[in-house]
This record gives sequence, structure tokens and C-alpha cells, in this order.
Amino acid sequence: MPKIVDHDVYSRQLAVQAASYFSAHGYAGTSMRKVAAHLGLSKSALYHYFPTKEALFLACTQMIMSGEEADLLDPALSDGQNLDRLYSAMAPTFASEMSLVFDYLRGKEPAAIAADEAMGLAVANYRALVAGIVGEERAEEELQRLLGRLLLTYLSGSGAGLEAEIRPENGEAV
Repeated sequence: MPKIVDHDVYSRQLAVQAASYFSAHGYAGTSMRKVAAHLGLSKSALYHYFPTKEALFLACTQMIMSGEEADLLDPALSDGQNLDRLYSAMAPTFASEMSLVFDYLRGKEPAAIAADEAMGLAVANYRALVAGIVGEERAEEELQRLLGRLLLTYLSGSGAGLEAEIRPENGEAV
């Protein structure tokens, strides 16, 4: 009897596993052949689920941006405390994610970046997440602040964790 495979479920599982490969090897350092080997598939089997490397990257982005961070937000906390929680959740993987994003975007013109489905999805999800904390009117400014804070923490070498930046007496950022 032939094996019955739920195509959608299996392709999502493959995307989750491929995301770690992209993260470890970068976009330019990743080929469909290498991802297929990592996943234990033939290259043709991988192409059956994802017709291009870009389609696979988009699927990985969709899986990563599936909204897990929303679970850590607490309506009983202030906006600032929830933004700090979001920062804490994003900080450990920020450097590797940004390295991958910049590798993916290398050589693309601004118009191509603006039209890129994976980047549009990521930005829209981050905006929606921040808007859920501070409201639509403040979302863009707070997202810029959050991403700037993550970038400066990384570039200054002060570590990825939030612990050193939180005053224990009130939980507010220093």
C-alpha cells in the first residue's frame, strides 16, 4: 500500500528543518542539493515541495514568523515591559537572523527588496506584533526603536541578553 503523506504538513516540517540550515550556512552558502542532503532527501524530492531556493526560503520565513512571540506577551504588563519581553525573545537569535537576511538581500535593489515576499512577510509580522502591544499609531516608531536596540546591543558587543539592561526593582529598561 502506498505511503500517504500530507503534502502541506510535510512541507512545513521540511521548511522548519531547512531554516536551521539556512541560519547556519547563510543564503549564499545554501544550495538545494545541500539542503536536500541535510534533510535526508533527494534533490528532486526537495524540488517536488519547493520549486526554487527562493520558494524554500519563503516557506522558512513563514514558519519562523508563525507568531510564537505573541504567546509571551502579557496584557497585565505595561507596554514597556512587553516590549522588553519581546526584545528578550528576539535577542538570542538576532545576530544570526540578521546575517541571513543581509546575505539574502545582498545585491538586491531597494525596489526588489520592497517587492520581496519573504521580507514583506517578516516586516508585516513584526509590525503587527508591536502594534498589538502599543497600538497602530506607535507601532512603526516602537519597531524602529526595538530593532535599533537589538542592533546596537549586537554591534556594541554587550551581549544578546536583556538581563544586564533591566533594573530589578521595577523591570523597566535602563
